[in-house]
Amino acid sequence: MRFLPSLVLLAATSAIAADAPKLPSIPEQPIALKKELLFSDDFQGATPAAVWHKVVPTFAVEAGVLKGTQTRDVNIPATDGKPEVKAHAAVHGLEIPTKDSIVEVKIKFEGATAIDVEFDDRKYTASHYGHLCRAVVRLNGVTIMDEREGTQNLVLKEMANDPTKKEERAKRLAPTMATFPAQFEKGVWYQMVVETAGDSMRVSIDGKPVAFLKSPGIGHLTKSKIELGVAGKDGLFDDIKVWSAEPVK
Repeated sequence: MRFLPSLVLLAATSAIAADAPKLPSIPEQPIALKKELLFSDDFQGATPAAVWHKVVPTFAVEAGVLKGTQTRDVNIPATDGKPEVKAHAAVHGLEIPTKDSIVEVKIKFEGATAIDVEFDDRKYTASHYGHLCRAVVRLNGVTIMDEREGTQNLVLKEMANDPTKKEERAKRLAPTMATFPAQFEKGVWYQMVVETAGDSMRVSIDGKPVAFLKSPGIGHLTKSKIELGVAGKDGLFDDIKVWSAEPVK
């Protein structure tokens, strides 16, 4: 499989409004050291390995890669006794408990608008569905999100319904995410590496660090699930590896 060095970082000052929060500096060196290889899959079978489970369909193994396709792309109102179905990205999951980890996976956009690696803890009840943190790649940037303390925090989600809490909510959300401008091409394979070490997450693409965030939710003690997500049609994954890790001292 051939990789093309086509990632071009853009100057943050030219792409971000002057009044936007300053982006954190991205460490040039890794923040986590690999320990034990916990999982790997090159998707050479006819179907996803049994350890994978569907969270939000649809995923399939095709020609030696895992393809995710968002099918729940519109909200469907409740009718005839059936509950409402909300639009949601396609999500494929693994039960791999970690605290600090390194996830390596090849990704390719084939119509997808976003591809992500996310971490959850279903036993954690103060955020929606136990969402903790994620790294999201779009064609024009890379975002790291602390969802436990940010967008999926149940207190902040409730505040969204109160117009008088708008400014307070925005202030609390601001430090929980950071979007770094970048450019990706459709139809090109990229090597994505997501490091979590303590309360920090660092993302590299094709060996180049492209995003970093330090936020409390990233340091959640037990990230019981690792999930792959795709918004739009289609996003491809290949050669995923998951290591336990320890922070670089």
